[in-house]
Amino acid sequence: MADQTASAERADIPSAVVDVPTAPSLAEPKPDSAVVRDALGVGVAVGLSGFAFGVTSAGAGLTLWQTCALSLLVFTGASQFALVGALAAGGNPLTAAAGAFFLGVRNTFYGLRLSQLLALPPLLRPLAAQGVIDESAAVTLAQPTRRSARIGFTVTALTLYVLWNLTTFLGALGAEAIGDTKAWGLDAAGPAVFLALLAPMLRTTAERTVAGIAVLLGLGLLPALPGGVPVLAAAMAAPLVLFVKGRSARRTNTPEGEVR
Repeated sequence: MADQTASAERADIPSAVVDVPTAPSLAEPKPDSAVVRDALGVGVAVGLSGFAFGVTSAGAGLTLWQTCALSLLVFTGASQFALVGALAAGGNPLTAAAGAFFLGVRNTFYGLRLSQLLALPPLLRPLAAQGVIDESAAVTLAQPTRRSARIGFTVTALTLYVLWNLTTFLGALGAEAIGDTKAWGLDAAGPAVFLALLAPMLRTTAERTVAGIAVLLGLGLLPALPGGVPVLAAAMAAPLVLFVKGRSARRTNTPEGEVR
């Protein structure tokens, strides 16, 4: 009888209400130990490349304390390498600083996204801002929940900051003994790790297209523009692909014969 009553009540309910699709399931949490392991792996691998910066900076003529100050205060490897590379090539200090600044602008965009994702208390945000770099952003964005994102960001940023500054100091001290950093491959450690993190995140055709165009723009403009500017120009790949994708979608949805 109860089943018949339930069936009758169900029959009176509009199908639009009965057939409501179920909400997508929330992302499954990731074990804290797995997040810490991944973050430590990235932090250690990239942090050790501070040796290369210490050696390069010393070779460019900067003192030990100037080299260490750059790592302590700037703490963004690509900008630091751009600065000392330009100085080593005989560039003007102001031009070198401008190129490093343009290259570091990307961290501002990381910060905008991470501030929403991490939702840290206001008192902690200035400290967290110092840890917003390529690697910490990549590890954080790869996490499924806010808790794991906070753990990933904290462990990556702290591990990198400590190791980067320690190896910068040791690299500057042992610059003459180590010799050419390119022969050791230390200059490629940071980019290699970041690419390894980024590649699995390129799941759709649009994402892969953006990455491909960004690479072409960055490498193509590198010989013609000051350091840092090609990176900003490569960011135009995303709005370009989205614009083309939007126009294609509008054409597909336009009824046949309709004039737009």
